[in-house]
Amino acid sequence: ICHDLISPIGAIGNGVELLLMDGLARGPEITLVAESVAHANARIRFFRVAFGQTSKDQRIGAAEVTGILADMARGTRVMVDWTSPADLSRRECKLAFQCILCLETALGQGGRIAVDRGESRWTLTGSAPRLRIDPELWEALSNPAAAPEIGPGQVQFLLVPEEVARQHRRLTVEISGQEIRLTF
Repeated sequence: ICHDLISPIGAIGNGVELLLMDGLARGPEITLVAESVAHANARIRFFRVAFGQTSKDQRIGAAEVTGILADMARGTRVMVDWTSPADLSRRECKLAFQCILCLETALGQGGRIAVDRGESRWTLTGSAPRLRIDPELWEALSNPAAAPEIGPGQVQFLLVPEEVARQHRRLTVEISGQEIRLTF
């Protein structure tokens, strides 16, 4: 799906760029289109990592990851701070990106997500003055036997436990007043 979407979005972006270079289009309307195309491109690049197939040996650079996250955060109310070694397992990043999607659901009014890759563990912390928590969804992350009703915008809550098992890891979820911490 990402591959099918990236081509037309790229074509729109190229068209906007040509219009700007020729001086045929100026103003807030074209700026809005250009920003929307950039955000769509960033989301698709994010989804490629979060939902794409990975092999055990595939790698991704921290610079690419932080670039994707910075592009995705432009114009949104959720900021992501990423701390990791320069060279990462793409499979581990896939799980981290899926966890970011889970955290975003709780940060409906904006907030901050801190991602830290230590020596052997990942810690993702979502914080905001007000969290929007659906207890059944969060229970499903650490208890795969839980069977909450899942909508299309919540599929990550089903995929995270599968990816955790595939990577032979254990996920812990801690929720407090203004913070959610995921560790794997």
